[in-house]
Amino acid sequence: MSVARIIVWNLADSKSSLDEIRGQLPSPTEDLFWIANEPQERFGLISLGETLPDLENLRTLIGKDPDVAEEFDLV
Repeated sequence: MSVARIIVWNLADSKSSLDEIRGQLPSPTEDLFWIANEPQERFGLISLGETLPDLENLRTLIGKDPDVAEEFDLV
């Protein structure tokens, strides 16, 4: 069974802006999609792979752990 993971940060109280974060992102892949909602100041990723990429650099840049980290089975 495949897994989808959704990770979301609220950037309203973060150390970095969305523009700063965009400049630090690894390239998306066929199973990793970066997402953003500028008006709501939210940023995150959707991963359809078996493992998540290393998010430590993002945690440091943003200044906190993700606000949402959900895992779903693909049906």
